[in-house]
Amino acid sequence: MRVLIVDDSRSSLAFIGHVIGALEDVEIAASLLPSKALALAATTQFDLVLVDHVMPEMDGVELTRRLRADEAYRLVPIVMVTSDNAPALRVRAIAAGATDFVNKPFDSTELQARVRNLLALRRSQSELADRAAWLAREVESATRHLVEREEEIIWRLARAIEYRDGDTGEHVSRVAQVSSMIAAAIGLSPERCRMIYLAAPLHDIGKIGIADAILSKPGKLTPDELRIMRTHVSIGARILEHGSSEVIRTAELIAQSHHERWDGTGYPDRLSGTDIPIEARVVAIADVFDALCSERPYKRAWPIEEARREILSLAGTHFDPACVAAFEARWPEILALLSAVPEDARLAG
Repeated sequence: MRVLIVDDSRSSLAFIGHVIGALEDVEIAASLLPSKALALAATTQFDLVLVDHVMPEMDGVELTRRLRADEAYRLVPIVMVTSDNAPALRVRAIAAGATDFVNKPFDSTELQARVRNLLALRRSQSELADRAAWLAREVESATRHLVEREEEIIWRLARAIEYRDGDTGEHVSRVAQVSSMIAAAIGLSPERCRMIYLAAPLHDIGKIGIADAILSKPGKLTPDELRIMRTHVSIGARILEHGSSEVIRTAELIAQSHHERWDGTGYPDRLSGTDIPIEARVVAIADVFDALCSERPYKRAWPIEEARREILSLAGTHFDPACVAAFEARWPEILALLSAVPEDARLAG
């Protein structure tokens, strides 16, 4: 345990050092000047500090106050050494952060006992702090593993749904990435962008409840078939409802509302404008854009620039104009993402 003694009297330094030095496992540093003591404290973590009251440069109360201003010394015991027993001084010293007092002239036995007790207290504090830090690291590690497992399950489930829809799973990955770009461009926090990125792959989870004959039909759907197909949003919301994690709650919003339109002509609730959750407004653009660029049983793949112009033309009717502007602002990155995908992969879905 390291002890710092600050006193402008060499005889006092020697006496205190001799008394404390008799204790086991104690390393002592001494300073005649408060300024040098502060410099020592800045480079060495001491476990106990004894400060004289009357000193040049600054008194012991001011030195205590400056030590307490350092986070490293917020809990370190500081003992005021003084021959002044005035209550006013003790009040000032306690207010500055003094832990205890030792009166001059010293009683060796009392001084040694006080220092021993305070070092034992400091040792217990350090052990508790180390234990708390270890527990915090363990909790962080366990939480990180849980999050990683949750993310893995989400992506595997999303890819399974895409395979059933005749895709390879790349569609959900691109939708997630483009959604994250748009979310960042409209100023959402990194945490919300991350949530949208993780939740977006589940936007069409409700398709698991749609019959293959409708889901994979190569031709145009009949009105009845279209009505059934549109129920995938409600099915998806029911699958995801009452989620306990933020990712699942975000995914529920997206699944329920990503087919709503800015002008109120979408489905299933005919929401309009900002009544549509922002997460769904963001994903709607990414989903439609990537779907346009991908071949489906019922349509050809559009050229990328043609798909881009279509998105821009639908600002204010189908899509939130601010989200379309964000899409356009991030166009170089979106184009790079699509350009990295081989054409045959887009044609496959």
